Amino acid sequence: MPLEHGALAGHIRELEAVRDSRVLVLAASQLEIELLPALYERCRDLAPARRLDVVLHGRGGVVQAARRIALLLRAQAEQLCFIVPYHCESAATLLTLCGDEIIAGPLALFSPIDPLLNGADGTAFSALDIQCLGDMAQQWFGVPADEARQQALALLGGGVFPASLGAFYRSTLEQKQIGEQLLAFHLPGEDEAVRSRLVEKLMAGYHSHNYAITREEMAELGLRVRCDAAVEGQAWEISRLLQGHIGGGQRASEDAPWCDALFATRHGASERRRQPGGLAPSWNVERYPR
Repeated sequence: MPLEHGALAGHIRELEAVRDSRVLVLAASQLEIELLPALYERCRDLAPARRLDVVLHGRGGVVQAARRIALLLRAQAEQLCFIVPYHCESAATLLTLCGDEIIAGPLALFSPIDPLLNGADGTAFSALDIQCLGDMAQQWFGVPADEARQQALALLGGGVFPASLGAFYRSTLEQKQIGEQLLAFHLPGEDEAVRSRLVEKLMAGYHSHNYAITREEMAELGLRVRCDAAVEGQAWEISRLLQGHIGGGQRASEDAPWCDALFATRHGASERRRQPGGLAPSWNVERYPR
């Protein structure tokens, strides 16, 4: 559905008035490195600010992209806050760890940040799936612990190319390192061991990559997550516009292009349009009246 740019600009300005801040809307089906130039251009709309509020709408993406986006946003303001009305899963959850605080609405959806390995058949499994294989053999079938681990390793080596398995292991180490790096912005006063345990919980403390972590559960982990009724009202109106605009599911037919990323400030918006058939995407820029 076409985006109501006038409504989006109005909600951004009202949110800025409520928060005495500058607001950036960051919405993407997938966080990718290729988004950085357009995001940088929108950040240039905003002079270095005391407080930057990022209204975030994301389903996941590339870990390295989340890190690079986080570092770009941290350079824009003295204080960085993420406002999460609804979707904020996987790599988007990881991104929020760099903020000074997170304001989450009642429907905010966070998720574990464990990396996924994509198979040739289109399936995906997480590091926890691999780690639990030996436990399954032991608990379900009574295989002794040592034998269960050996059998699990043999099965994995026969079903997954060893180099791919090693690369997946390295990606889990990288994920943890990036999580701890970003969390140092969020919890600078905490001991490194505390931050490490928190990242470990987000990576391996749930039985599914799709587990929907609530704002209350995020706060119980020790993260600076809170609710704010005045902020949530405006943020939800922005989210409603994004829900009807971002993603391939919003197009009228399979042959139609669709928007998979949007960045907006009070001055304008950049939208990335995807084309059917794998053709190169294009960016459209809309300037708002000053």
